[in-house]
This record gives sequence, C-alpha cells and structure tokens, in this order.
Amino acid sequence: MTKYPRLTQLGRPVALPESPQKAVLETVPNPEPRALYLVRFTAPEFTVLCPMTGQPDFAHLVIDYAPRARLVESKSLKLYLGSFRNHADFHEGCTLAIGQRLAKVLAPRWLRIGGYWYPRGGMPIDVFWQTGAPACRSTCSGKPARRPGACGCPSKALPPIVAEDSRGE
Repeated sequence: MTKYPRLTQLGRPVALPESPQKAVLETVPNPEPRALYLVRFTAPEFTVLCPMTGQPDFAHLVIDYAPRARLVESKSLKLYLGSFRNHADFHEGCTLAIGQRLAKVLAPRWLRIGGYWYPRGGMPIDVFWQTGAPACRSTCSGKPARRPGACGCPSKALPPIVAEDSRGE
C-alpha cells in the first residue's frame, strides 16, 4: 500500500459504514488521464429500504464514467453502495444520490448511472442520471460532435442518451 498511502480502506478490514453520508469514497490517480476510455461498475445486488414500508428494495446498478484525473477505488465504492442497506429512500433518490456523489468526487468527463429496480407490486422502475452528453476527443479537439461518433472518436460506442447537464448547460 505504500504506492497509495492516502487509501484508508483497501487492504484493511473495514466495517460497513453506518450510512451513505458517513461512507468515504476514495480515489486514486488515473494512470492515463489524457486517454478517453470508459469504466463500468455493476452492482447486481444493490439493496435499500423502502421509506414507506421498511421492506428491502433491490436493484441492479450500472455505473459508467469516462475519467479525467481520478479513478474511484473499488473497495470504497463497494462499501459506499453497501451503506445503503439500512438507508431508507425511494428508487429515484438513491440512484441520483449515488450518481451525483460520484460526479462530485471524481469530476469525470462524463458519468451515467442506471438503476434497474426489481419489481415490487408488479412494476419495475428504471432510473437513469448522467452528467451530460459524452464529449468527443479526436479530430474535433474535444468539441462536442453534432451526433455521437461524427468525428470518428470512441464516443460512438457509448449508448445514446441525450439529456441536459444537471447544471442546466
């Protein structure tokens, strides 16, 4: 662990945080900060409590991000997601809280979270949030293309989701 002395959870026994607010998300330097690539985390057994009934709700989370200078350390992410087990919130609130916290900690080029919530009462709920459209970084010199992949960069490989940035930009 001497290469990353600031990490407090990796390689050590750590108890599950009491709440998402108390969970510590740790980061490490991106070894290729100028490269445009996508990181994906999946959490197929995410659990939170229904704020009305106290019953557990289950989701399959998919988190994609195009990093800049920092990468999320995976054990800290696992502990953060696990801290929702005794947390009560609606599907939409959990999904957005996770995406927004990761965006704040990582400051990525782009981040998207998809929460695929298992049916309760016969109806599944899917919740998506993203920081904005993926940016091109090829012949267009980082300027957004008129359509994904128009400049020939890897953004054409990203599934098309068009939404305003959370800041309204």
